[in-house]
Order: sequence, then C-alpha cells, then structure tokens
Amino acid sequence: MSTSRRHFLGAAAGASLAGELLAETPQNVSPNDRVRVALIGNGIQGSGDARTSLATGGVELVAVSDVYQGRLIRAKEVWGDRVFTTRDYREVLARPDVDAVIIATPDHWHRKISVDAMNAGKDVYCEKPMVQLIDDGQEVIDTQKRTGRIMQVGSQRVSSIVYQKAKGLLENGAIGELNLVEAWVDRNSAIGAWQYSIPPDASPSTIDWDRFLGRAPKLPFEPMRLFRWRNYRDYGTGVGGDLFVHLFSGIHFILGAIGPTRVFTTGGIRFWKDGRDVPDVMLGLYDYPARGKFPAFNLSLRVDFADGATETQGFRFVGSEGILTIGNGVTVSRQPREAEPGQTADTFSKAMQEQYMKEYREKYPVRRASADSMRPQGDERYLPPAGYSDWLDHHRNFVNAVRSRKAVIEDPVFGFRAAGPALVSNVSYFEQRACQWDPETMTLKS
Repeated sequence: MSTSRRHFLGAAAGASLAGELLAETPQNVSPNDRVRVALIGNGIQGSGDARTSLATGGVELVAVSDVYQGRLIRAKEVWGDRVFTTRDYREVLARPDVDAVIIATPDHWHRKISVDAMNAGKDVYCEKPMVQLIDDGQEVIDTQKRTGRIMQVGSQRVSSIVYQKAKGLLENGAIGELNLVEAWVDRNSAIGAWQYSIPPDASPSTIDWDRFLGRAPKLPFEPMRLFRWRNYRDYGTGVGGDLFVHLFSGIHFILGAIGPTRVFTTGGIRFWKDGRDVPDVMLGLYDYPARGKFPAFNLSLRVDFADGATETQGFRFVGSEGILTIGNGVTVSRQPREAEPGQTADTFSKAMQEQYMKEYREKYPVRRASADSMRPQGDERYLPPAGYSDWLDHHRNFVNAVRSRKAVIEDPVFGFRAAGPALVSNVSYFEQRACQWDPETMTLKS
C-alpha cells in the first residue's frame, strides 16, 4: 500500500482515471440493466467515486449535487451537459431516473443524506466513515433494515483480493496463534495532511454556505472550512474517521472481528499548526476479545502526518509462528523456534548442573548438522495483478448488488462497527481517557 488512494486520485486527475479503468472493464451490460447513479458531493473523493463507478460498466451518471458552483460546472465539463446539477441534494433524490446515490459529502452530512436517500427509495454508496457521531449510527442501520435498500460503505479493503488472501492465510493458521496487530499510515506532504486547494472564486455567491453548515455551528463565511473540512471537528472526524476507520474495516474483514472492547488514544497537533482542531499525529491501543477462530489480541494504530522520512501504510499480523504483512501484497515471514529451548543451569551448584544437564540432554540430544536440520528461510509473497484496483472492485460489488438485490459485505452494521471504534478513538483523545466500547450493541459505555 505504498501508493495511497490519495496519490491514485492525484495521478488520475491528469490521466483520465475513467478511461484507464474502462479499458480494462468489459462493457457487456444490456441497456435494461444500466444503473443510473447520482453523485452528492463532487469533491476529490466524490469525483473519483463517480469515475470508478462508471468504469464498472453499465452505469450512467445522471445527476450531481454540490454546494460549490464550480464543482457543478466541472461536472458538466467532465460528464456532459446532459447531467442534471443542483446545490440541493433533495432535488436529486426527487428524480425518478436515479437508482442509486454516491454520498461523498463532509462527514456531518452522511447520516442525514443516507437516511433521506433510502427513504426516497434510492440505494446508497456512502463514503467512510458511515456517520460523524456515535449517536448517528443506529438510525442509519434501522432505516436500511426498514426500507430494504442496498447500502454500502466506501472503505474498499473489504472488496480487495489482497485482503481476501490475507484472510484465508490467517484462517488456515499461516502464522500460528494471532496475538498482536499493528497498522499505520505515515504521510509526508501537505495534500496528505488535508491542505487542499481553495478556488479563487470561493465566495458567498458561488457557495451555499448555510447548506454546507447544515447542523454544524452557524459561523461566518470561511471557505477554508469547506475545502479543508477534514481539519475541523464541526464537519469531519479527523484522523479517526478518515483513516483509522479504513484500518478497522480491513482488520474486521480479515479476522471476522466486530470491534474492540477497550480504546485508548493519544497524540496531538505536532506540525500542521494551521488552525485545525484535530491531531496530525494519533496513536491508538485496542483490546479485542476472542471471536471465531481467533483468540483475543491487541491492536495498535498509528497515523503520522509529519513523517519526514517515509510515506507508507500497512498492517502486521503477529502470531506465534510468524508475521503476515499487508503492503502492496501479502507477505508471510516465519522463523521457526529452535527445537531445543535452551538452559540457564550454570547458576546452579555443580551437582545440580550435572543432574539437570543429564536430564536435559536425554530430552534434547545434541544433533549433528545435516541437510534435514537446516531451518527454512525467506518469505512467502503474494502479489495482485499489475494495475489491480480494490476501489474498482468495491464499486463493482455495489453496482452488482443494486442489480441483484443481494446483500453487500460492508452494510450499515459492518460500516458502523468500523466507524464506531474510530469515533470512540476521538472521544478517548479529546476527553483524555480510556473508553469501553460494546461491539455487540455498538454503544459507548459510561
């Protein structure tokens, strides 16, 4: 994972991601099976989601909503004048030609638009985190169950063949008994720290400021808060909701876990002192109970937006017989223990040393070196095909579910069980305390 989705998006801006993906995607869907999609939030992530959805084949983009007029103009530049555009997402939901919506707005709008969309009879692809606040989660879950709409949360690891491979290896005991998982995201750039560009024409005439604010506190117009909304608790969820949630999604998919029971986080604003009120370095520790094939284990998460030497992300699953690492692919490393455990009898009296060593050598005789006594070295490595995109697979899975009406993996329950501990991480950080989370009921214990 040395190439992040952020870098993927940046490269796509100049090279037409849609064209690249379409070249690899069969276009064999009949016109009657076309899925008509609307995009709500045409920013960095939303525009990439739309392109990727179109690249699955048999998808038509019919409408785009955004509070900034420039992004509505851009929608027509990219997808044509036939695309309906509006600042009010409710006009999109009222259209009979919309089958499904992609929600890529700031986090504080996720619950409201998801619920409104499902109540309007639309299927939903909602970017992670599924909700901004812990109290938002159950309403989304209940609405999906009541309406029967397809809803998928946009954390693509659950659709990745890389993570499927890791899941199979761990379930089959590739590293023995799991005891620790480490995951990290290190970034070393302004864009990686959410210092996004602000358009020169940003003004009250080009931006529907009140609509952007929604339920957030009513503040005077400040375009930085819109275009860099991830930096503010009023609209986003910080490192926890933007990046920890990806790591939770991957871990829960691979291990069949549903969440930790204890959460503790720390960190701070160490480098990007630009007015943000969320940390740029964050560390989390989590206790996971035993579940299914896996015993209880501990999890450590790290996000660093000021890593001056590297820019990587990955996982290490540490077991009693080896370590499984997820990077660009999956690597299993093993170093078997010596058959002879070793001894420290030299602190005993001479008589006790002789007695101990006699019994020890009867149990562990000295072996002559031979070809059979050579220990295996090296790693097993599994790589995806060149150009593989789990983002494309994730959208393909959603579109197929819209057609077939079959359930997706990352439904609202899965999505909230990933978002929940990410949001609790923020509670722990800002309240400076360890938190107890119930992953079964998805509630924060007092």
